[in-house]
Amino acid sequence: MDMDLIRNFIGGTWQAAASGRTQDNLNPASGAVLGKVVASGADEVAAAVGAAKAALPEWRSLPAPRRGEILFRAAAILRRRKDEVARALTQEEGKSLTDAGGEVQRAINCLEFSAGEGRRSFGQVIPSELPSNLIYTRRIPLGVVALVTPWNFPVAIPVWKAAAALVCGNTIVLKPASSTPWCALLISEILAEAGMPAGVWNVVFGPGGVVGDTLVNHPDVAAISFTGSNDIGQRLYALGATRGKKVQCEMGGKNALIVLDDADLDLAAAAAVQGAFYSSGQRCTATSRLVVMANVAAPLLAQIRERTEALKVGDGLAPGVQVGPLVDEKQLGTVLKYIEIGKGEARLLCGGERLKGELAGGYFVAPTVFGEVSRDHRLAREEIFGPVLSVLAVTDEAEAFAVANDSRYGLSSSVYTRDVGRVFRYIDQIETGILHVNSPTVGGEAQVPFGGLKETGVGGREQGTTALDFFTEWQSIYIDYTGSRRTASFY
Repeated sequence: MDMDLIRNFIGGTWQAAASGRTQDNLNPASGAVLGKVVASGADEVAAAVGAAKAALPEWRSLPAPRRGEILFRAAAILRRRKDEVARALTQEEGKSLTDAGGEVQRAINCLEFSAGEGRRSFGQVIPSELPSNLIYTRRIPLGVVALVTPWNFPVAIPVWKAAAALVCGNTIVLKPASSTPWCALLISEILAEAGMPAGVWNVVFGPGGVVGDTLVNHPDVAAISFTGSNDIGQRLYALGATRGKKVQCEMGGKNALIVLDDADLDLAAAAAVQGAFYSSGQRCTATSRLVVMANVAAPLLAQIRERTEALKVGDGLAPGVQVGPLVDEKQLGTVLKYIEIGKGEARLLCGGERLKGELAGGYFVAPTVFGEVSRDHRLAREEIFGPVLSVLAVTDEAEAFAVANDSRYGLSSSVYTRDVGRVFRYIDQIETGILHVNSPTVGGEAQVPFGGLKETGVGGREQGTTALDFFTEWQSIYIDYTGSRRTASFY
């Protein structure tokens, strides 16, 4: 495929947009143009949905283990092309090559896990209250599903959604983020090489307001799985509800790392820096708040500041770089705005500026730590999605848990303590979907449900066996083999 112009992938072929409009695909580390991508409209969405609908009968009738075999082949191809895909990811999204390699490995794991579900999509045989009657249940696919995915994990998120949807027998139209089209192109190439039938997997590039809204309003789209901002996700959820569609949304996070006064401070400091600044803080599970007991705050912050100032920031392809650029100029502006807000609310401990010099051509912000943050500050309440860590000091364990829970979001959290009683009180009291003990707020495994509470998510969990719940419906089958008319009452 020619990278000079990335086209839509519809019905197994690469197709331009009728409008002829394109946009540049930029490297956020340098501003260099990597190529162009088509900007599609409603006509291209209709064509993609039509291709997915036409491919649905044959795909859903293919036995699930055979669908799984295609995903296993895709996993093997992605493993073979891992370095190539990771470099492309770094070039157009900005994260370090190490982080990009980890993301590609996550995608491989998700493909392999979902492929195995082709042999484990079990129903139940349920005892009947009547003689000579068999009752059993089975899962069936929804039909055509739309996937709307973000730029911060442009390989892993489309893959973990698609792998579950495909093994269940659905066909797909993907609307990827406009700023990371190369990754979507590579996923398409890999699935095609693995033997995915034409029309089962389709990709449409274009503005979210046009492509996303057209997908959610299309009568032949049965469900939408979305990852992104709360504003967009809640609107899509409302639109889908009015049309009787299943909608799954994974949205914001304001994740707290809690450090109690018996914690291993070396481990906690390393986790805070990794969680807050790797991938430039552009992860929904990133550590945004550090909630620390006041009697250990000073030594912990000294370590965090030292570790933060030692981070190597630069082009993610350069050896040893740990923190890359923000994804684009818009995100740079958002992060710089919050840094200025923070300077008026709290005490700047380090960072707090756009990086110049040899990094002036990219969207680089120095990893930033604010101290003396209060729970009512905007720094503590609003998702920044950048390399900014806010430190909130508390007096005791109870206040630590209360402050951690004081958020509209509930995705991920972490606690550092050596006390098993505190561990279980944390587990009992903290209002997040993902909990970590003595490990960072980031990270997860393909076989484990992923998602959050409160305003973080709605519509069911992703990954693990629970992913099948969203992408299937249940049928209950009653078989009467008495050969005679039933006389029992019906209700």
